[in-house]
Amino acid sequence: MERNPPIKVLAPAAAIPKISRRALLGGFAVVGASLALGGCSNAKGFAASAIPNGELGRQLNVYSWGDYEDPDNISDFQDSTGVRVQLDSFGSNEELIAKLAATRGTSGYDVVVPTGLYIPQMVANGLLQPLDHSLLPNMANLDSTYTNQVWDPGNKHSIPKAWGTTGYVYDTTVIKDELTSWQDFMTAAEGPASGKTAVLEDSWEVVAIYLGAKDMDMNSTDPAALDAAEKYLVETLAPSIRAFNSNVVTSGIPQGTFALMQAFNGDARQGMLAAEDPERWKFVFPTPTANLWMDNWALATGAQHPDAAYAFINHMMNAEVALREVEYIGYHTGIKDLKEAALANEMELPDLVFPPQEVLDRLTAAVLNDGQERRVQILNRMQAKAGA
Repeated sequence: MERNPPIKVLAPAAAIPKISRRALLGGFAVVGASLALGGCSNAKGFAASAIPNGELGRQLNVYSWGDYEDPDNISDFQDSTGVRVQLDSFGSNEELIAKLAATRGTSGYDVVVPTGLYIPQMVANGLLQPLDHSLLPNMANLDSTYTNQVWDPGNKHSIPKAWGTTGYVYDTTVIKDELTSWQDFMTAAEGPASGKTAVLEDSWEVVAIYLGAKDMDMNSTDPAALDAAEKYLVETLAPSIRAFNSNVVTSGIPQGTFALMQAFNGDARQGMLAAEDPERWKFVFPTPTANLWMDNWALATGAQHPDAAYAFINHMMNAEVALREVEYIGYHTGIKDLKEAALANEMELPDLVFPPQEVLDRLTAAVLNDGQERRVQILNRMQAKAGA
């Protein structure tokens, strides 16, 4: 029997979206290149207890989403440890999985950043190694709200890096009514925002618009529910859609090229910060529910620099480092009292990063299930109908 069975990704590779958690705004990005950064404040995030053999070595290879770590935090780690960080980026979880699966423990990467719902799949196929929590003392800084998730009980293979949710942003000069729900999103897309609406290029998220509007389970595998979603999304909503693009919000807001955009909260914030008139735009955490996703630090099977990997992850859970991180990427990093620290530091548009508890309580984590292939088919039909 094969020790590591082939990876089964529940969607064809050509249909998988390339999602960047923090769309580029002309800022810092590294793809396939090492970081050689200048100094910054010496907020050391590691401790001697996090160094298994007392020496970290000279190299660490990290595989993460594009522009998803504050360069100052990477520089700080390098300066403090003497470890050279090579930071490469991927565009989707499927790209990450394909890379690790193809190399079977010889990818050369030490630290990887998968989204939570993919972790069971990766663990089952031997792509991630168990974590030694004794080497991560800064786990004590994590808020228990973001640990022990259903896809990794006990955080055996992952540590929270950042989490966010999905909603939408709209131009209040075009859409005069106040929008609060997924039903409102659909009504506006068919009405004043027709031809000026963008949705994510993610099949789960797009189908969730209809399921959420009808107060159905967003993870539903019920053929009748998915049939109804397909009928509406393809025949009614698709003609109103101008773009299927996960990153359009960061340019669509400052340029005013769209009136209604489904978006991740942190990306919407980046777009509003870049706009000359941010008050023109409003972000909605829609009712009744929306996706709660979490990206995570993990150790790739076959990691060649595990000591440096543990020290790096521990460093990123340092409270000062985490504050800089959330200000840079625009997503909560799961550290205790982070909101209070960010407000004290006069962070801009904090409400988009720290939604109220009533919003958190109603969010739903996406699940990879038997309905995923059908969702991809629905998205493909929508794109064809819209001419995208």
